[in-house]
Amino acid sequence: MENKIMINESVYWIGKVDDRDVPFHRLTLTKGTTYNSYLLMTEKPTIIDTVDISFGREFVENLKSLIDLDKIQYIVINHTEPDHSGGLGAIAARAKNAVIVCTEPAVDELKEMYKLHKREFLVVKDGDTLDIGGKTLKFIETPYLHTEETMVTYCEEDKILFPCDIFSTHVANYEYFNDLAKGNITEDFTAYYTLIMHPHRKYVQNMIEKIKDLDIDMIAPSHGFIIRKDVEKFIEIYNKMSKNTDKGKKAVIVYSTMGGNTRKVASMLQEGFENSDINVEIMNVNKISKEEILEGIKGADAVLFGSSTRYGDMIGNLEEILNELQNMNLEEKLAAAFGSYGWSGEAIEVVQDYLNKTNMKVLNTSEIIKSTGMTDVEFPLRVRFSPKDEDIKNIEKAVTFTVELLLNAG
Repeated sequence: MENKIMINESVYWIGKVDDRDVPFHRLTLTKGTTYNSYLLMTEKPTIIDTVDISFGREFVENLKSLIDLDKIQYIVINHTEPDHSGGLGAIAARAKNAVIVCTEPAVDELKEMYKLHKREFLVVKDGDTLDIGGKTLKFIETPYLHTEETMVTYCEEDKILFPCDIFSTHVANYEYFNDLAKGNITEDFTAYYTLIMHPHRKYVQNMIEKIKDLDIDMIAPSHGFIIRKDVEKFIEIYNKMSKNTDKGKKAVIVYSTMGGNTRKVASMLQEGFENSDINVEIMNVNKISKEEILEGIKGADAVLFGSSTRYGDMIGNLEEILNELQNMNLEEKLAAAFGSYGWSGEAIEVVQDYLNKTNMKVLNTSEIIKSTGMTDVEFPLRVRFSPKDEDIKNIEKAVTFTVELLLNAG
């Protein structure tokens, strides 16, 4: 581990270059990566992010050679994944006076991951600032880039953005800065964006909007090169690649309802798709002919099937439609199940079983977790009785995820 690299006055890179073939999200990073952590040597010394959990002990030993750990006042955690927060347990055990700075959703995660139930946390929100003695940190929440608790940190005096995973590259390098790189890093930069950020591009646009008025001279991410040349160019890459330029995508919502609650869910799904500029058609199986519904399904890119539950089963004519699907070529279409229920909601799972017998790409929580690491998107989508605030949030997340898959399919 390098001792320290000055990136600006009183600001040091104190990370780890990992030049192995690095296992990452079921892939192998053949160019390796870096885990960038930063030390701000101000009147109130502050660490921004740490390193992968595999290098926690090495990280602490390096810090001990740079600073009396008891003098560290703050540890900012922009993102809780252990390739960034992994050194927190080791450093917190020795920097006993340090306050941990993070968003509210991150608190419980960090407490559980690193046994920090008795530590002091400072919860920050959009626009909050923190005086660390000679420098001012501003915090901006960036949820779902790429998990719910993420934020970015901006040093006002130095005009440095510390965005953790955002604007990163997976390259093990000892040049540290993009202007010192041996070649053009744009390909690695866009490859990282495509792998990690593009599935969440709606939230990329939200982030771009939040940082657009910041005066940024340097971007110091948590993987790969620190960007101090052509900063605006690299921000624009994210802006351009995350914009919705796809046309003609269509979703069809097929449902059967008993008391009206499943219809409410279907209507919320419809509204979400329409707000995302996806053409959508909603079909009540008890009011539209089977032939018309099947034609609608054939012309759709995504089909969502919903039912209320009565006596442990679906209601209305939905099963008749589902039986037809096995005889149709629906390859490359997205499919998902949803519904409302009062007790156990078996109908939703029965719909899912039918969908799994087709050649559609059927959305389910298990696959989403394994492919993206996202734990807050739920499929099948289950709503007990009438949709409540938490259900509405889940519906919005489900729509956003589905829209991103549609757009990423080209």
